[in-house]
Amino acid sequence: MILVTGANGNLGAATLAALRARDVIASGGSRTPGPGTRHLDFDDLGSLDLTGVSTLVLISAGYGEDDQVVGRHAAVLDAAVRDGVQHVVYTSLTGAGDHLGFALAHRATERLVRASGLPWTILRNGLYAELFGGLLMWAGNAVETAFGDGALAAVAREDLADAAAIVASDPTHHGGRVYDLVGTPVTAGQVAGRLGVPHRAISLGEYRRRLLEETPGLLPFQPPMLASIATAVRHGFLDGTTSDLADLLGHPARDPLATAVAAASATRPEPSL
Repeated sequence: MILVTGANGNLGAATLAALRARDVIASGGSRTPGPGTRHLDFDDLGSLDLTGVSTLVLISAGYGEDDQVVGRHAAVLDAAVRDGVQHVVYTSLTGAGDHLGFALAHRATERLVRASGLPWTILRNGLYAELFGGLLMWAGNAVETAFGDGALAAVAREDLADAAAIVASDPTHHGGRVYDLVGTPVTAGQVAGRLGVPHRAISLGEYRRRLLEETPGLLPFQPPMLASIATAVRHGFLDGTTSDLADLLGHPARDPLATAVAAASATRPEPSL
């Protein structure tokens, strides 16, 4: 049986759905389980029962400081070894993102995966097109970003889920492989153009100020994480492409620009009366 962690999250849920669409026997695990998923909480060692799991799709646990994230991943990998899991598929971060504020936890987990002794496949996912579109900030009938003219090789989350399902369905064919799954470069200006509005660039300092002073609900580690994405896009470090995604899918990837436009449009404020 295949088990997908983080099954109530966006990528985990989409991966589980992609597996089931392929008529593959798969289950999901989550700290808040729902229909068709089991209780699996990386912070609760007693819940980490992987008996009967042949392939574990380890969706990055994210949303924590590095030590917490790496500790969670170490715990589930220890359980995988103990309970006889035969293959681990880990969703990591594109190699172009090594300088991002959240890269260390991914690279540390890759080391743990390799050191576990289990057969493995690492999927180095590019940043989501949904995230790129969602980070555009509406200011009246215009959008503002700190991305400048920089491009991001964004990828639709659904494509990453499909790729994970393909690998998990036949893991031995992908054993010991590292795939860099990125898409077509898109810019904030292109998104704005599709929306029919201007794009105004703001400085990185202004963006950080807004994150710290005007964005309620962010956890302490999130402002530097988001600022690192902005400076990486702005200065051209995340626009490289590979053929890995299309090769895995067996067809061209979805248009990330259309996905980013849809995400930005969803946050567009209603016109004032």
